[in-house]
Amino acid sequence: MLPLLILLATAILQAEDWPRFRGPNGTGVSDATGLPVEFDAGKNMLWRVEVPFAKSSPVIGGECLFLTASQGEKLITMCVDPVAGKARWRREIVRTRAAKLFKANDPASPTPSTDGQNVYAFFADLGVVSYGPDGNERWRLPLGPFDNFYGMSVGPIYANGRILMYCHQLGTSTLYAVDANSGKVMWKADRKEPNLGWVTPAVYRTPEGECQAVTMGSATVNGYSLETGEERWSARQSGEAPIGVPVIYKDTAVFTSNGYDQPWLPTFASVLAKYDTNKDGMLSREEFAQDEAAMHFGYVDTNKDGQMSEQEWNAARASGVGDYGVVARNLGGKGPLPDSTMRWRLKRNVPYAPAPVIYKDILYMVKDGGILTSVDLKTGEILKQGRAGGALGEYFSSPVAGDGKIYTANEAGKIAVIKADAQWEVLAVNDLHEEIYATPAISNGKLYYRTREALYCFGPSTAKANSGK
Repeated sequence: MLPLLILLATAILQAEDWPRFRGPNGTGVSDATGLPVEFDAGKNMLWRVEVPFAKSSPVIGGECLFLTASQGEKLITMCVDPVAGKARWRREIVRTRAAKLFKANDPASPTPSTDGQNVYAFFADLGVVSYGPDGNERWRLPLGPFDNFYGMSVGPIYANGRILMYCHQLGTSTLYAVDANSGKVMWKADRKEPNLGWVTPAVYRTPEGECQAVTMGSATVNGYSLETGEERWSARQSGEAPIGVPVIYKDTAVFTSNGYDQPWLPTFASVLAKYDTNKDGMLSREEFAQDEAAMHFGYVDTNKDGQMSEQEWNAARASGVGDYGVVARNLGGKGPLPDSTMRWRLKRNVPYAPAPVIYKDILYMVKDGGILTSVDLKTGEILKQGRAGGALGEYFSSPVAGDGKIYTANEAGKIAVIKADAQWEVLAVNDLHEEIYATPAISNGKLYYRTREALYCFGPSTAKANSGK
C-alpha cells in the first residue's frame, strides 16, 4: 500500500510547489532559477496584498497559495492566487476556547500544509481542519486543549496520504498520523519523556524503502514508521526546548537545540534571599514580579498553584544543560543508536528559532545579531562566520536557498541576500520596513514574503507590479 501512496503523492505535488513549512520536506531549498537579488516595495515587486496578522508561513500547492491567520475569535484559512495576488477564498471558524498565549505567539502561528490541491491547517484552539481547493471544508479533527505555556506553533505536514501532526506539550506529547482523505486518526505515538518544543517533523526514506517520520523532543531524536507509528530508532540529544525542523540531506540529518553549559538560572537560595518577602520558602508571582525572568513564571510553575517551589525552580534551572547544539547524525539503524552515529556537534553560533539550511553540501545558519555561519557538512568545521551587515537584530524567520543564493530575514524586515559559498558574501540587503516572522516560500522563480501587514511577491522585473488590499 505504501508504494502506491508514494506514487499518488508524487502525482499531486509538483516540483515548483512549496507544500509545507520550509518547503520540500522542510529543507528550505528550491530548484528555482532567476530569483531576484534586489527587491523592495518599489523594485521587482510583482504584487502586494494586505492580509490579517499571523506568524505562520505561506505554502504553495498547484494554483493556490495558502495562509492562516486570526482576527479576534475567528480562525482564518485563506487561498491567494500566487500569480495575480488576488484572494480566491477565505474561510473562518469561530473558536470555542482561547488558550492563554505567551507574547511571542499568536492563535495562528502554526504553518499549514498542502498536498498540491487541498490544504490542512492546525489551530491550537481547534485542532486540524482541511479545505478543498474550492474552499469547501472536507473534515476537521478536534485536538487539545494543550499544556504549553509558550503556546503551540507546529503545523501539520502532508506525507504519503497522511497528515503528520506533532503536538508538543508539558504533559504527554503526541505524534498523530491522520488519513488525509477522511481526517481519521490512523495511529499516534506518545513520547516517552517529558517534552516541550516546537519541532516540525521531516520524512526520511531508508535504503530499504521504508518512510519514517523524524522528530525531536527535549531529550531524544526519534524515527517512527510512517505506516504504523512504531518507533524505529532513537538517539540522545537534549537542550532547551527545541525549535525548527530536522534537516535531512541524503543520509544525514541535522538537529538543532539551543542550550547551556551551565544553568541559566541562579540558585533557588539566592533568589529566595532576594524576593521571598513572607519567608515561606516559596516564590509567588507577586514576589517574583521584579525579576527580569518574571515573564517565564508560568513556565516554572508547572503545577499552576501560583507558587514556585525549589523543586520546580531546579527543574527549570537544569533545562537545556547537556547535549545541545547543532548535531549531524548518520541516518539508519534500529533501536537506541550508539554515539558513533553522531558525525559532529557544534555549539558555537547556534540559532534559537531559525532552522539551518543545507545547500550544495554546505550548512548555513543565522542567529540573532545577523551572525551567519557556513559549516562543512561532512566535518562540522566552521568555514566562515560573520555578520550580515545591515541586517542585524533578532531572527525568527528561517533561511531559505535557491539559485545559488541564501535568503535571511530579520524581525525588522531586512532581508539579506547571500552568495552561497563556503566563503559567503552579502550581495544585497533589502528592506521591507515591516516586521517579518514567517519563513518565505519560493515557487516558479518567485519569492513570497509575509510581513506583519501583508504578503509580497517578488520576481523578474518584466511583470507589471500590483498593490492591493
